[in-house]
Amino acid sequence: MQIYCFQCSAQLTFGHTPGRREECSNCGADVHVCRNCKNYDKNAYNECREPQAEVVKERDRANFCDFFELGGIGGGVDKQKDLRAMAEALFKKKS
Repeated sequence: MQIYCFQCSAQLTFGHTPGRREECSNCGADVHVCRNCKNYDKNAYNECREPQAEVVKERDRANFCDFFELGGIGGGVDKQKDLRAMAEALFKKKS
């Protein structure tokens, strides 16, 4: 799975879970942030799919969340656009 920085859309590669002080090598943005987490969901309660996670007010700043898992879609990937394109390709009429 390719993972991108929420700030600049640069591809992130780590062989470990990023620590709180890790930064994007391209733009210097914090990496251990809600917006780079696989549990981040703008439409979920508290914008997080992990029900035990504490409330985080600044989702684009480094935090101490124990449930952080690198895997968010980042800022450069439009999830809704990608899903729509996949659905259109799936249901596209063949000529």
